[in-house]
Amino acid sequence: MNIMLVSVTERTREIGIRMAVGARPRDVLSQFLVEALALSFAGGIIGILLGLLAANRLAANFGWPILIRLDVILIAVGFSGLVGVVFGLYPAQKASRLDPIEALRYE
Repeated sequence: MNIMLVSVTERTREIGIRMAVGARPRDVLSQFLVEALALSFAGGIIGILLGLLAANRLAANFGWPILIRLDVILIAVGFSGLVGVVFGLYPAQKASRLDPIEALRYE
């Protein structure tokens, strides 16, 4: 959520321009929600890849058997996406409620 709040703050003028030329609040809301979802999915995928790499290394070093279940991986990616939507909702709503005139004045 902090990353998205900083993104909204840094892009206030851009949001103001988009709204001034006709973007609806729903458009701005969906833009930031998609961005939050993409960030969380990317983080989830990176986490899964690092986890698989660590599991394979540990299994190879210690001679342990390894079991990789696709359903657990899909649940992890789904949970990552859910976290992105939940914690991206507040910054997205904040961005969509900006007054275009005040946003254009923002420095």
